[in-house]
Amino acid sequence: MINRREVLRQGAILAAGALVAPHAGAQQPQGASEARFFPGFKPFKVKTSGAEINGVIGGSGPPVLLLHGAPQSHITWRLVAPKLAASRTVIVPDLRGYGDSSKPPDGENHVNYSKRAMALDQVEVMKHFGYDRFPVIGQDRGGRVTHRLLLDHPNVVTHAAVLDIVPTRYLYTHFTIEFAQAYPHWFNYLRNAPAPENELKAANDAALARATSDVQKEYLRTMTDPATIHAMCEDYRASASIDLKWDEQDAGKKITIPLRVLWAEKGAMGRLYDVMGIWKEHGTKVTGRPLPGGHNLQEDVPDMVLEEILALVKL
Repeated sequence: MINRREVLRQGAILAAGALVAPHAGAQQPQGASEARFFPGFKPFKVKTSGAEINGVIGGSGPPVLLLHGAPQSHITWRLVAPKLAASRTVIVPDLRGYGDSSKPPDGENHVNYSKRAMALDQVEVMKHFGYDRFPVIGQDRGGRVTHRLLLDHPNVVTHAAVLDIVPTRYLYTHFTIEFAQAYPHWFNYLRNAPAPENELKAANDAALARATSDVQKEYLRTMTDPATIHAMCEDYRASASIDLKWDEQDAGKKITIPLRVLWAEKGAMGRLYDVMGIWKEHGTKVTGRPLPGGHNLQEDVPDMVLEEILALVKL
């Protein structure tokens, strides 16, 4: 299994994620074959106002949206989504720029890779399937999209969980050397194109040549695409520019729905930050705890993440 750390470390060395409509009303893909890695799921492509979003949908019952992190794709949820689909309609997209979703032009000040644009994609995807309100679970970059969803569309999200993050603005406004050492890619990818893109391309090509499992090969199939690599760098550049501007404007907003915060017992986030304390400053119904495992909790401890999601959406 490849994880975020493996790919990002290689790049750094070279440089230095209610009231609902019934699933019966959802629009399923027509004539689509079963989705790879997701038994019983169907692939989809949905055109939004700013992108074309690739993903998979499966199960029945109330909906739940699962959002992945960087440099991954929707398959990071392959160990959770099929079990969750026993009682829920599970929608698992690739964020714009990632996986097989489209890669829009950068836009002024990286606007097309802002979390605002990514969040709107997901509202439109869910509306396409007939859902006006839904829970969202986001890990890593998907958690940052989830945070923006909560700020921009407070009446759309019924419950939310963020996995192994603290708010982006907090990280950039509470800079420490320990942060830079633990997350060097946050700064590496901010350099102007194409330097970080070229370094990641070389690292990912080498990783693909060594890959042995189907999951490794699938992650690296898209992460060796120069357009995907550039889009991911734009995601990070947007986080340090236009996203920060909008985060500053929304600094006083409180999240009022149930928000579950989970972080890796073995990871840097929990070691460096008071994760719960920080999130409690941003919401009124915040609960959470560390889970054993590393940054990719949905892959390291999928059954525990599944239990957390089911407990959250029953609130």
